[in-house]
Amino acid sequence: MNFPLYIAKRYIFSKSSNNAINIINRIASMGVIVGAMALFVVLSVFTGLKDFSLSFTNDIDPDLKVSSTLGKSFFITHEQEKEVKKIEGVASYSKVIEERVLFTFSGKQEVTYLKGVDSIYNTVSSFDKKLYNGQWLKPNTYQVVVGYGIAQKFSMGLLDYKNAFEVFVPKPGKGTIETPEQAFNSTDVFPVGIYAISEDLDSKYVFADLGLAQELLEYKTNQISSLEIKLKKDTDETPVISKLKSIFNNKITIKNKEQLNESLYKMLNTENIAVYLIFTLVIVVALFNLIGALIMMILDKKGNLKTLFNLGTDIKDLRNIFLLQGTLLSFFGGVIGLLLGVVIVVLQQQYELIMITPTLAYPVVFTLENVLIVMATIVTLGFIASLIASSRVSKKLLD
Repeated sequence: MNFPLYIAKRYIFSKSSNNAINIINRIASMGVIVGAMALFVVLSVFTGLKDFSLSFTNDIDPDLKVSSTLGKSFFITHEQEKEVKKIEGVASYSKVIEERVLFTFSGKQEVTYLKGVDSIYNTVSSFDKKLYNGQWLKPNTYQVVVGYGIAQKFSMGLLDYKNAFEVFVPKPGKGTIETPEQAFNSTDVFPVGIYAISEDLDSKYVFADLGLAQELLEYKTNQISSLEIKLKKDTDETPVISKLKSIFNNKITIKNKEQLNESLYKMLNTENIAVYLIFTLVIVVALFNLIGALIMMILDKKGNLKTLFNLGTDIKDLRNIFLLQGTLLSFFGGVIGLLLGVVIVVLQQQYELIMITPTLAYPVVFTLENVLIVMATIVTLGFIASLIASSRVSKKLLD
């Protein structure tokens, strides 16, 4: 057996004759246990909050969104559509037109996005499952679905035939404008549904039929703003993106879910890193107790160390005794802390002990990644703390 490891294990499980040192060792061990438990619980909470925040966009954003690099729209031919259908991994796709336009209702005005969608749009997105009231629009009609925020701003109800809900779209072209009719294409539309997702999205879109949007924008039948694609489960998006670029001659920009919500992902990742660093700092402070405990142990065992040295044990091996002792203490403390943290996370998942609102529990998610992060952090910092403490063992100390 490795000699330093054998001695280190004996020191861990044996009590010192000095009661003060025993107390310091217990405090150091509790610091590691509590630090590991707290770090795991907080990482699990932020993983849950991240999943909860992204759930609002994951259900409604396409897996891939294809748009033009040269302007607001592009043309898609029947041959290109057939090739897109043949791509392995593509479950479905939808043609979309998106443009900022002016809406008026009962003397109020609002500039927001008109989103023209085809009849199979809901195979790509789940907006129809987010309806707060009413129903989804029917193809080839003047029906629209508005967000809850827009409905509130307009004080709008469904199927209100007394007050006209009008949409105004700037006409393309050149020349002098003399009348409003020359500046805008306009029509009355009829709200048949209200969706509710989040504050930002509820004020962003008014959904209409693709043909109506093409008519207002004076687009041709094969002219669209984007192609939204849903992939089959567990499909690697990289070869699909490569094939799409080949089909459209590299004249398109393709974004996945993360790129479509780049600012949201950056914010959540930054918050996660910040919390990890803060709690890692707490663990670093707690590990100062471990350094102190090991130094006290070195002084308490000075006579034993001197005897071992005189028997021929190298200074390096004597240092390794306390290096291994501190690292093992960190490891066992990390394991115990993780077990306690897992119990807390599982209890929160099963019994919803802590609530954000009366109907919403704090979201927590158990992941193996968080377990590995906590163990790696605890063991690495424990090793560094033990290395600092074990460096106190020297020939000068034993003389």
